[in-house]
Order: sequence, then C-alpha cells, then structure tokens
Amino acid sequence: MNLQSFFATAPKGIESVLKEELEILGAQNISDSRAGVGFQGDMELAYRACLWLRTANRVLMPIFEFTVENETDLYQGVQQINWADHVSPDGTLVVDLNSSQSVITNSHYGALKVKDAIVDQFREKTGIRPSVERLTPDIRVNVYLLKKAATISIDLSGESLHKRGYRTSTVAAPMKENLAAAILLKGGWPEIAKNGGGLIDPMCGSGTLPIEAALIASETAPGLFRSYFGFLGWKRHQADIWSRLIAEAEQLSKDGLQRSTPVVGYDLAAKAITASVKNSENAGLEKLIHFEKRDLSGSLPTARLATSKGLVVINPPYGERIGEVHELKELYRNLGNHLYHNFKGWKALLFTGNEELSRELGFGPKKTNTMYNGSIKCKLFTYDLKQDWGQKDPKDTKPLPPAPPLSEEAQMFSNRIKKNRKRLKKWINKNNLTCYRIYDKDIPEYAAAVDVYEKWLHVQEYKAPESVDASKAKVRVNEMMQALASEFQVPIGNIFHKVRRRQKGSNQYQKLDTKDNLFQVNENGNRFLVNLSDYLDTGLFLDHRSIREFIGENSGGKHFLNLFAYTGSATVYAAKNGAKSTTSVDVSNRYLDWARQNLEVNGLMANHHQLVQKDCFNWIRSESGKFDLIFLNPPTFSNIKKQNFTFDVQHDHVELIRLTAKLLGKNGLIIFSTNYRKFKMESAALPGLLVENISQKTIPTDFSRSKNIHNCWMIQKKR
Repeated sequence: MNLQSFFATAPKGIESVLKEELEILGAQNISDSRAGVGFQGDMELAYRACLWLRTANRVLMPIFEFTVENETDLYQGVQQINWADHVSPDGTLVVDLNSSQSVITNSHYGALKVKDAIVDQFREKTGIRPSVERLTPDIRVNVYLLKKAATISIDLSGESLHKRGYRTSTVAAPMKENLAAAILLKGGWPEIAKNGGGLIDPMCGSGTLPIEAALIASETAPGLFRSYFGFLGWKRHQADIWSRLIAEAEQLSKDGLQRSTPVVGYDLAAKAITASVKNSENAGLEKLIHFEKRDLSGSLPTARLATSKGLVVINPPYGERIGEVHELKELYRNLGNHLYHNFKGWKALLFTGNEELSRELGFGPKKTNTMYNGSIKCKLFTYDLKQDWGQKDPKDTKPLPPAPPLSEEAQMFSNRIKKNRKRLKKWINKNNLTCYRIYDKDIPEYAAAVDVYEKWLHVQEYKAPESVDASKAKVRVNEMMQALASEFQVPIGNIFHKVRRRQKGSNQYQKLDTKDNLFQVNENGNRFLVNLSDYLDTGLFLDHRSIREFIGENSGGKHFLNLFAYTGSATVYAAKNGAKSTTSVDVSNRYLDWARQNLEVNGLMANHHQLVQKDCFNWIRSESGKFDLIFLNPPTFSNIKKQNFTFDVQHDHVELIRLTAKLLGKNGLIIFSTNYRKFKMESAALPGLLVENISQKTIPTDFSRSKNIHNCWMIQKKR
C-alpha cells in the first residue's frame, strides 16, 4: 500500500490527545509537533480522520513542497502543480496562507498570489478560471511558509472540524467543541462511561461539555452532523469510500444511543439551559442528556447518578478582569466545599485560566495539564476525590466577606452615573441608541471615560500622576467597577477596563491583550463588530456617530471613498444607504479583515464594495478614479518605515487634502476629520477649495463635555 502523508492541526496543548486519537484510527508513522500531528495512511484513513477526530481543527493533505525566496518563487512554485487534477475550470476555491519567518510577511497578499497562480494556469490552458468561494469551495488550498520552505496542501476538512454542525444556540464566550472533547479525553471520560459512570457539568453554559461527553459515550462520530467537507467537491474524491464510512458511523451511533450513560448539565442562567437543550436536540442527544436550571449548591447527582461513581467537569470563570477576583474566590471556595461534600468517590476536572484561583478549592490536583483556550493559557486540573485531600479540609474554608460598601467618593461617582443616565435617557430613547458615552472625567478623582456597548461597558482610565498613591488608585478603580456593575445591573465580567497613557508613534496601536473577542452591536440598524479587550480603540469611534449618519444620508447613488478606513464603519453606512460603489483603503490588513467582517454581518459583500490594502498616501498619488463623497480621517501621526516617511496631520494635511481633492468628481464632497485636539486648518493654503468647519455640528450629545473630541470640515471644489 502506498502511504500518503497528512497533517492534522489542533489547538496548542492538545497535540498529545490528537496523537492518541490517530493511533486508534490506525494511522502510521505518527509524529507530533507544535499545533498539530503528522501521520500517514490511505485516503480511507484521511476520510476517517475528518469524520472521527474530536480534537483536530483541520486535516491537510500536502501535495507539493518547494523553496520560496521571493514572491515570484511562490507564484512559479504553485504553477508547477497541475491544478486540473484537483478542481474543474468552472469550479470554486479559496486559499489560506500562514507564514512564519518567511519573506512573504503579509498572509493576505501571499494568498492572493497563490490564487492568481492557480487561476492564471486555468485561464492560459482553457480560457476559463475557477472563482473564489469563501464558505463552501470545491477545494480549499492551504499554504504554509516556514522560512524558505513552502508546503501546498489540500484542506480535506474544508472548515474547522470543531464546527460540528449541532450548535445553533450559544451564550457569551462558548468553549470550542474540540477543546471540550480534549478535556474529556484527557480526563479519562471514555473509560468512565464504558464502566457505567455518569457525568455532571454544574456550569454547562450552552452545553458543549455535556454534548461532547454524550457523543463520546454513544460512539457518535463528531462529523456526522456536518453537511460540508473540503473533499466533497475535490476531483479526486472517492465517494464510495465516504458513503461506506458514513453508513458505518450511523449504525455505530444508532447502537450507542441505546445505552443509558447518564449525562447532566446544570446552569444558573435560563438562557444557557435553553441553548443547551436546543443544541442537544440538534445532535439527537436529547434522550441521553438532562439539562436543568440550578445553582451550584443544587447541582447534585440525579437519581440515576446517585449510585454511580462518575466524572464532574467544571469550566468556571477565570477572573480575567479587574473586580472579578473578589467574587470568584468565593465561587471557587464554594466549589471546593461542594465537591468535598457531594462527590466523594468521583473524579473531577477543573479547567481554568487562573491557576491562583484553583488553589481556593482547598485541595490539590492529582494531575495538571496545560491547554490553550484560544490565546489564553489554561490548566486542566484532575482531582481524584476519593484520595487524600492534600492541602486542607474544605470543611474549614470560610467564605469571603461581602464586598465593602462604596466610599463617599465612590458614591459621588455612582451618583454622577445615575445623573448622566437620567439626563441622556430621553435622547438615547429617541435615537434608539445602544452604544454611547455615559461618563467622561466628570469627577477629577475618577478620571475615566465610560462607554456603553449594549450589555458591555468599556472603561478607559486616564493614567494617574505619579504623585497619586498607587494603592489608592487601585481601590478607586475597583470601586468604579463595583458602582458600574450595580448601576447597569451587569456582571463584572461584562466590564472591560483599560489604562490610557500618553503614548507616541506606533506604541499607541500596540495590543493590550490577546483575547480577540468580537462582540456584535447595533447602531442605527447597522451591525458592527467591536473588540473591547485588546486595544484602546474598540473598532467603532462613538464620537464619529454623527459623521457616519451624515455619510449615510448623502451617499445614495454615489461613489464613496473611505481613506484610512480603519474597520470600515463609514463604509457600512454608505453601502447600506445605497452607495453605487464603495472603496475602502487602509494599510492594515487586520483592519481591512475587520471591515470585511463588518460588511458581511450587514449582508454587504457584493463586488461593488472594494477593500484595498495599501498605504493611503501612495494610493492617492496613483489613483485616477473619481468619487462623489470622500471620508478622509487620517491618523494624527504615522511612521511608514518602508518609505522612510513620517506623516504629521498638522504639518502634512494641506498636501493630503490637495491630493485627495483631485479624486473628487463634479460636485464632489470631502469630509475631513481629525482627533488631534490642537489641530489648525490652513484654509489659506487651499485656494481652490471651499472649506467649512462643521466640528460642532458633528459632536454628539453624549460628547458635549468634550467639544474638541474631534475636528471636522466639509471641503468642496470652488465652482
């Protein structure tokens, strides 16, 4: 038998579990590496891997390797493959490219070069070329560049295998299915289930852990619920093998579902239980899993579980944000007491991103494994509750004292929030606003800006002077969090806190965190994705709300240009209000990807909405098109290293506006905005243009305390 090489990718930290899965499937020459496992076998094994692997993200089949020293090498290397063996001329494809220490540093650009090489080959040979389809292409091409080595693979999975197909309902920050499966496999759940033990998850969220546990116990293949795999449209797809494997898996699942392995999920939130029930029904597991709304103290073994010795698995909050630790210490201590008194003889798994909080249980783990939940380094603690408790008896654990009452100063802050809410209530309701500023340094001792993003709060604390005692400043922050949580009736976990310091150059754009959590919010019927944790800016400038509304009102039937487009919020307004075309230009690939997502969530990914990843200064100089409406919102300062060029909005705005004005069509209009508070418009240096200051007209009511939050001008050519 000729062995084909494959590579299965996985989240960091669970490669060893994936390796064991592949051994069970009969893979040969298995070799684990960072974030994946290499193996060999035939196509039937590859299909089995796509159908049965519980912990993998993707299954890749390498088809060619070559050396890349420049972009020409990449293009020519891809063209050495006969792509007609893999996809039809009128088929569809998409390219994913990952680069590490390679000369190709921009993954989006590299993917475009690979796509061009493939379609150019078809165009030259047949005159027809495959088209790009992002969701369900006939083939998904994966390119991995490591230094000078390039590996081209067919992605047999098509989309990440963690997407089982059963999850239609969810709650905030759900755990991915393959991570849940890895936790259960590492924790010994298959053996426990085989021996008649049950499982309880007292904090089940949308039910991922119980559902994955039931799939394992019933021997149901995780891929059975998926309608799409990357090989289904591949020209070398062996449909007879796949049909046989599906029939085999369906029979195993049918037999397995007849077993009575008890799996139970509890959660205090009714919404979580509703989501869990819906997801379990989608997976056909409603008879195997019992979900019920209960708090921790009531999360006890059911009658079916009372006589068994099983597994209790918990994924509690991690305490990632300021103000959470106090209440979470109490939660973890109560959890320790609960396990000690009610689950003797059981095995327990605790998955958390806060090792310090795990010590509050009152007893030490038998085993510890490191896994990653996205970018968060987490620990999986395994406890054998029938053995020695280790550190101390949880019966002696005392609960934390209640949170202290607000100080007199903090009560002033709380009162000001109440006052502002009352003052803005009528305006907020009239304009149907869900995202707005509620507080901005109103009280000197509490120097912060507080923005509401629907059910989340974003707090930007202004760095206290060195003369302010650090411990006192920390107390004030905690009291701020406490007051906001109480006033808005949201959990502390819904409040994101950042410290805004005076920064220069590129430092102001550096990441503060790496959670990459995007929340969807509404503004005037438009949907936007915001990131409240990772950067000082969230992706949606609230002070530009009125400018966006103006753009929307004046973009119907027009060609719209968004320069320094950021996350494309102005583009969404123009597109939703009938712009004939939109062009968004930004040097940042990350921002353009974000803009693309903002367009997609609004159903706006038509061909007449163009995203251009290029330095705006060069693009303006080379562009010859004409636009009816241009939004020009440059950074205050930008250092473009590749061109040895530094942009300063005060020094360079005249030249920037002159160049941009050349792109104006007849009766065209530029909206120029800058957040540089000391900015002075040099109108006299723009003799051919009408320049009107509209700054005060564009400052929203919720920013009335900050009259110079931005400066804005309307610019037209003189007739």
